[in-house]
Amino acid sequence: MENKKYVIGADIGGTTVKLGLFEEDGTLFEKWEIPTVIEGDGTAVLRDIAAEIQKCREKHNIPADGILGVGAGIPGPVTADGVVHRCVNLGWGVFDVRTALEETVGLPVVVVNDANAAAMGEAWKGGGRGSENVVFITLGTGVGSGIVVDGHMVYGSDGFAGELGHTIIRRENGRLCGCGRKGCLETYCSATG
Repeated sequence: MENKKYVIGADIGGTTVKLGLFEEDGTLFEKWEIPTVIEGDGTAVLRDIAAEIQKCREKHNIPADGILGVGAGIPGPVTADGVVHRCVNLGWGVFDVRTALEETVGLPVVVVNDANAAAMGEAWKGGGRGSENVVFITLGTGVGSGIVVDGHMVYGSDGFAGELGHTIIRRENGRLCGCGRKGCLETYCSATG
């Protein structure tokens, strides 16, 4: 490939990791997926992502400096510094994903909640393009949401802003959620609920 610069996007889910090779302007060049391997306290999935990035570089003849970095979306609360706080679908407790992934892939990494990543993508290139305020709701294994206000992602003080799936909707005799609480929205209206 010519001297273009690329970024890798990784949507890390409980079943699959969806990967994309993007040009700097956000144009999707290629997408693919691999199974999520949940073992080794989260390091197996990071190792697999690193291997896929290397395969992608080789396949497209991208030089070592041709990939600017990796953006990873995680299905759980993530603080602004890339630390995940209990990602039930991946079996992670408190885990500094950003640092671990940077060490594994040898590239700069940004880690955000997956619904936040989707909200930012929609605000930048999708249905929310041109809007300063966007609310994006995900429905899958769980229920998530991302909130963009005045063009900026809302994280909250603990990374839990927009965790719509963990809103308690049934106080008495509620279903047990993977987060440990009872009556969360996603125990009633998600793929697992």
